[in-house]
Amino acid sequence: MIDVTHQINAVQRTVGTRTLEAGEARVMTISRTYTADLDDLWDTCTNPERIPRWFLPVSGDLRVGGRYQLDGNAGGTVERCDPPHGFAATWEFGGEVSWIEVRLTEVADGRTRFELEHIAHVDDERWTEYGPGAVGVGWDLALLGQELHLSSGQPVDPAEFATWSTSDEARQFITSSSDLWCAAAVAAGTDPAAARAAADRTTTFYTAVPDQA
Repeated sequence: MIDVTHQINAVQRTVGTRTLEAGEARVMTISRTYTADLDDLWDTCTNPERIPRWFLPVSGDLRVGGRYQLDGNAGGTVERCDPPHGFAATWEFGGEVSWIEVRLTEVADGRTRFELEHIAHVDDERWTEYGPGAVGVGWDLALLGQELHLSSGQPVDPAEFATWSTSDEARQFITSSSDLWCAAAVAAGTDPAAARAAADRTTTFYTAVPDQA
């Protein structure tokens, strides 16, 4: 059993913008504090043998200038690395390029704060359709996996996580995540009705039952 309320409330979510050379980009920021020291949390984020224990198998060259590929998901180029405090990389998926920036900060009592920014050029039509939850819910699920791994010291079993992903508990988690990304969008200036409609579509997307035919 996963304490959905605790896991959801342990995470902070914000939405903003940033001006890049190619124009204005959307910035989705997610963060939480783990009971783990800085070096241990850095290892979970950068060790190719450990990343699959909570996220996805990864291949490639995890050095500045190197290319990485997450199994069945995004790939990209490592653009910057400041061990053990952070890194930046492109996030290339579906023919589109966005960026991620990860920062780790020591806090009191052997805990470390993890913060990830996902920066993307998103056209108004797509933003109106799904809002920040389109990527935000996925990152919430990833941080849940990271917490389960760090708190137990054990790998997250992919088969068990896949089974959980279709449960009522998972639906509650995804719905709550989508609702809070909606609130973050409203706080950033999005019309509440538009943000609510986008969040509902995002929730439906993530909770749709796969066609068994």
